[in-house]
Amino acid sequence: MGLSWDDLAAASLARQFPDDPGTVAERVRAIGDLQTQTARSAFIGLGARFPGVTHAEITAAYDAGEIVRGSTIRGTVHTATPEAYTVLAEATRVGQHQRWARVLGISDAQIADLWVSIEDYAREWRTPDELRAHVDAWLARHAPASLDAAAAGPGRYLGFAHGALVRRPASGDRWEGQGKPVYGTFDRTGPVTLADVVRLHLRAHGPSSRQDVAWWAGVPLKAVEEGLAGLDVVEQDGPDGRAYVDLPDAPPPRDLPGVRLLPEFDAVLCGYDSKARDRFATSEHHRRLWNESNGMLLPPLLVDGRITGFWRAAGTARRRPLEITWFARTRRPRKAELDEPVAALESALGITVTEVALSREAT
Repeated sequence: MGLSWDDLAAASLARQFPDDPGTVAERVRAIGDLQTQTARSAFIGLGARFPGVTHAEITAAYDAGEIVRGSTIRGTVHTATPEAYTVLAEATRVGQHQRWARVLGISDAQIADLWVSIEDYAREWRTPDELRAHVDAWLARHAPASLDAAAAGPGRYLGFAHGALVRRPASGDRWEGQGKPVYGTFDRTGPVTLADVVRLHLRAHGPSSRQDVAWWAGVPLKAVEEGLAGLDVVEQDGPDGRAYVDLPDAPPPRDLPGVRLLPEFDAVLCGYDSKARDRFATSEHHRRLWNESNGMLLPPLLVDGRITGFWRAAGTARRRPLEITWFARTRRPRKAELDEPVAALESALGITVTEVALSREAT
């Protein structure tokens, strides 16, 4: 008998909403990684999963290097433990080397040499402008015809988007802000393989199709197959005609009653192929949440383990209102259910919610 979307959701919820293991680093380790190009997403995501975790605790974990943040898989920004970040860096190397070589019109060997040069240069914290200047100087010596490509489009991000650097706020302690970052070389915790990449995904997000793993990691299906060949996995048919694989020691599925306020780019969506996210959201709701023109996602509202709306707490003030919108023909969140998720948001972001407004959106 095959898996239904509900089966897949319950299995994923067991990994993304586990029992509380203790410290911030242990919590991040348990859920695998958080997509955090919106810097506050790490704070909101941890608060939604572990109500009561504080802004100060998360900040301290970043400051101590117990969790790290940088540009890795798919060129996006992720937060993870150093061990998981090492795996993400390997996925980035596999998925991005040839892409960057094509962008610049140089060989894969040259891009590897350039990345080593960037890592050597970033042994001290560097600004994006300093990294761009270093890349330009390297190209001027080794591939001057590529200078124009490095100055436009994705080439502008080459200096810090290859998985071997981590970033921190240049201003010091505002890890949840979108202020200017500085970048430093990440010291990997050890060698990893493609099997480790697939294992990390399945442990955090499974069961998954091969397309899910490839999309999440930003690697070709051939690399996913190579990783699976090094793992002991179980396989079942899924509701969309794809085969779904999982680790044999996966935790039992769980329900998730109640309301959670999730961050932009949360794993319940971004852990999976963008064409097959039905385990948590209908296609109609997914289109409403995801702006394909700019790649931005509205922060999802999770009700009883399904995404049924979105929320906003706009601005950067320490005191701000909260607006929650639920989609028509979904369950309306009860006001009494909002006390815990609002308190979790306040604790994790270090803010005070001055009022809560509920509204329905027709879809």
